[in-house]
Amino acid sequence: MPADTRDRIVAATCELFRRQGMTGTGLKQIALSAGAPFGSIYHFFPGGKAQLADEAIRSAGAMYRDLVLAVFDQNGPDLAATIRTAFAAAADNLVATDYADACPIATIALEVASTDEALRQATAEVFTDWIDQGTERIADTGLPPDTRRRLMLGFITSLEGAFVLSRALRAPEPLLAAGETVAAAVTSALATAATQTE
Repeated sequence: MPADTRDRIVAATCELFRRQGMTGTGLKQIALSAGAPFGSIYHFFPGGKAQLADEAIRSAGAMYRDLVLAVFDQNGPDLAATIRTAFAAAADNLVATDYADACPIATIALEVASTDEALRQATAEVFTDWIDQGTERIADTGLPPDTRRRLMLGFITSLEGAFVLSRALRAPEPLLAAGETVAAAVTSALATAATQTE
C-alpha cells in the first residue's frame, strides 16, 4: 500500500477528531473519509485506534503549532496587537465553520485526560512544545525568559480555554475577551520591563 494512503488516514483522523472528537470517531469512518480500505488502518497502525490517535495528535500538534505561532511572525513588533489579531482570527474562523473548526489537541485532551495516560501524555507533549516554541518566538521582545514563558503559557491556556467556551456558547465573545486579556498582560509586562531597564 502506498505511503500516501497512510498520510491520508492520518489527515482524515486529524480532521474528524477536530470536528467530532476521538470518542465520536470510528475506524470505519476514518477509512471512508481517507478513501482507504478498512484493512489499511491495521496495516499501517497495528496498534489500532490508540496508535492512530497518538500519531494524529502529534501530526495535528505540529501543524497547529505552526499555524498558531505564525501570527508572531506576521504582525510586526507590536506583540499586543499580534495577540488581538490571533484571537480575532480564531473567533472569525470558529464562526465561519459554525463552531466546528477548533483545536483537535484540546478536544482530545479533554476526552483522555483521566482515561488514557499514553494519549494524555501525547497531548501534554504537544502543548509543551507549543509553549517552548512560542517562548523562543517572542525572544526579540527583550522580556526575560521566565516572563516570556509565563506569557506564552497564558496565551495558549487562554486560546484553548476560549475555544472550548466559544464552542459551548456558540459565540465568539470568549475568544475576543481572552485576546484582550492576554494583550493587556503583554502590554503590562512590556511596560514593566521597560521601566526596569531605564
